[in-house]
Amino acid sequence: MLSWVVLVISGVLEAVWASALGASEGFRKPAPTIVFVIGLLLSMAGLAYALREIPTGTGYAVWVGIGATLTVAYAMITGAESVTIVKVLLLLGLVACIVGLKLVSDSPH
Repeated sequence: MLSWVVLVISGVLEAVWASALGASEGFRKPAPTIVFVIGLLLSMAGLAYALREIPTGTGYAVWVGIGATLTVAYAMITGAESVTIVKVLLLLGLVACIVGLKLVSDSPH
């Protein structure tokens, strides 16, 4: 169970570093660059920890799915990306797939 909690937190941190990367303007802005580096290191460390018990394919897909979903949602909330019903439905579908992967995972619960 702890591996899944760590994996979810790592997925959230993926969205943090991805958003910070965009805000860093090619590493020209120091604050977002620092957030990017710290977020990336913590996210990768958490992913590595979680993959000790969760199958790599499942863990990676869940990690990327959480990060991608939250990155797009954050961009929509901040106005950096448009909000459309199709995008929202696709994000909900992605979340459903992430939950499905957890439910059918071979890892210990």
